[in-house]
Amino acid sequence: MTVRARRTRTGLAAVATTLVLAGTAACSTGAAVTGAAGPASSAPASSAPATPATPSASVPTTTTTPSPTATAEPEATAEPEATAEPEPTAEPEPSAEETVEPESTSAPEPTAEPEPSPSGTAQQPEATSTPEEAEPVALRAGDDGAAVQAAQQRLVDLGYWLGTADGAYGPLTVQAVMALQGAAGLQRDGVLGPNTRAALDEGVRPSPETTDGHVVEVDLDAGLVLFVDDGEVDLALHTSTGTFEDYTNPAGEQRVADTPRGTFEVTWASNGDDDGWTESSLGRLYRPRYFHPDGIALHGSTSIPGYPASHGCARVSVPAMDMVWADDLMPIGRTVLVH
Repeated sequence: MTVRARRTRTGLAAVATTLVLAGTAACSTGAAVTGAAGPASSAPASSAPATPATPSASVPTTTTTPSPTATAEPEATAEPEATAEPEPTAEPEPSAEETVEPESTSAPEPTAEPEPSPSGTAQQPEATSTPEEAEPVALRAGDDGAAVQAAQQRLVDLGYWLGTADGAYGPLTVQAVMALQGAAGLQRDGVLGPNTRAALDEGVRPSPETTDGHVVEVDLDAGLVLFVDDGEVDLALHTSTGTFEDYTNPAGEQRVADTPRGTFEVTWASNGDDDGWTESSLGRLYRPRYFHPDGIALHGSTSIPGYPASHGCARVSVPAMDMVWADDLMPIGRTVLVH
């Protein structure tokens, strides 16, 4: 726009020169100047400032002026440098674009960073899932499946009798778990929880008192009946023994429900009636084998809780008592150590 204005001034100079040659009379009024300039010269006086707004009108005016003077003036004057001043203002525009480009390029960078993170997050579930899968889950009566069967087999391998490892968490499995808990010094509730699972995984086994011979040991504190051969425990059963509390027998006599400590031997056994049950003054006994002169025996029962509950006898499950008879684990004369 500045160049075009200057070209207009050049046109005015040419017109002024023409007027001087024509005579000084034409300069007396502005009207005479306008009329002498004609169409080409009238634009500079009134449209010089308007030239930027109407570039199409100023273009023919500048083209009518002599091109040599128009081109010579921009070269001679330093004012085109001022026209280059907008150029620096245009330079920031690419710089702004450059600043935008890093933003756009930096945006994908975070997206590129998550690429390793998915693999990391893929590992995290594996790491978290592994402990969760490895973390023991409580098993209890009524459960069944492969986990139960695996636990049963582990109990059998350690010598805790439960019959057959069939994958069903039944009463015999409860008894075997309580035997393990007694050996580990845990609460005897028959539930295979985290602490009991740890004892199972560690292979906790009861420690016998005897070191030689065939002995039946009754551990009152652990609630265990152990069948020991030369210091090795072949089988372990959970038992419920005497409460050591006072009670009154049917004859009105005061007694203590104790299971006396000491070394005894099996004196006699009763197979009961046809169903194996024997009626006594204190209740029914299943296939008892007596080892104490006060009539204390190891016998089968339908109630073998995880705490002392008897009048003095050592209770085990009915199937366990059948196994004792079938395998002849308590023949007459066998030593019984109560400790």
